[in-house]
Amino acid sequence: MGVATLIFNLFYLLPADPARMLTDQREDENQLKAIRQQYGLNLPIPVQYLLFINDLSPLSYYNNQSNISLLRASERGIHSVKLMEFGNNAYVGIKWPYLRQSFQYKGVEVASLIKTRFFNTLILALSAFTIAFSLGVIMGLFAGIYQNTWIDKAITLISTAGMGLPSFVSAILAAWIFAFLLHSYTGLNITGNLWEWDDLGEARTIRWKNLILPALTLGIRPLSVITQMMRSSYLEQSTMPYVLTAISKGLTYRTIALKHILPNALNPVVSVSSSWMASMLAGSVFVEYIFGWNGIGKLVVESATTLDLPVLMGCVLTFSAVFIVVNVLTDLLYRWLDPTISSD
Repeated sequence: MGVATLIFNLFYLLPADPARMLTDQREDENQLKAIRQQYGLNLPIPVQYLLFINDLSPLSYYNNQSNISLLRASERGIHSVKLMEFGNNAYVGIKWPYLRQSFQYKGVEVASLIKTRFFNTLILALSAFTIAFSLGVIMGLFAGIYQNTWIDKAITLISTAGMGLPSFVSAILAAWIFAFLLHSYTGLNITGNLWEWDDLGEARTIRWKNLILPALTLGIRPLSVITQMMRSSYLEQSTMPYVLTAISKGLTYRTIALKHILPNALNPVVSVSSSWMASMLAGSVFVEYIFGWNGIGKLVVESATTLDLPVLMGCVLTFSAVFIVVNVLTDLLYRWLDPTISSD
């Protein structure tokens, strides 16, 4: 509710006129008036806010005879289950949250646009997270085991440089070096999507090589953070009394590091990594746009340039929902890794 309210205030109080984005080159006042009435843009801001919340809420009010098209369930094609009727024209029903229709793609629902793009962004984020988490844990573990050696110093230098490098800068550098200068050796493209269609647009082929540069670029910053966190957590756990007990039992340092220190050191790493997993979905905007990856991040840029408010608001709400789901799953995973945490 808080995110929805904030998004509404941010976008609907902009000094821009979305109605003009929906007109052709021969716009007139009558056309603008009709568009504002169709999309409810002529209504007072509090009324527009209530309609916005009504569309997002699973429990919604419908009025088929209303002059406000945003309340016409039959026109929107929403299949709802009636719970309570108020005469023949109004009722309260249950439905999926409705993100309205795109201004730019007339007649296309925002949920449909996000659905077609979300899978690509999810694949990119999961690939980047897998690379960042696996390499980060390994590099942090080696840095902790070989503390104050050249290995530790080299890993620390690399991770520090990665944390200070913004995603859009690393994306441009990676595209220029590996896809332009070294293209003859790598075979990588500057832009490309996961799916590529033939000339007739009938058959599609998966191009996994197009995933390499975006995934590596998106995973640089979380890789650096996870590496530093893993190193600090390992060094902290290595001074715990249970490590001395394991040494006194005659266990090898390899066994102690992998079976005793590592599981306990992963707890704070998992907590930090979860927030980065959610951030990857939202932070993929620049990476997707630079590499031409057809995901939600690129959709955000496209909708922002055309002032397509429903699409832009739907993307932000989707990112917010992902943050909430990932945080809940992280809490459950954290309690599974550390049974001492109370279920309260």
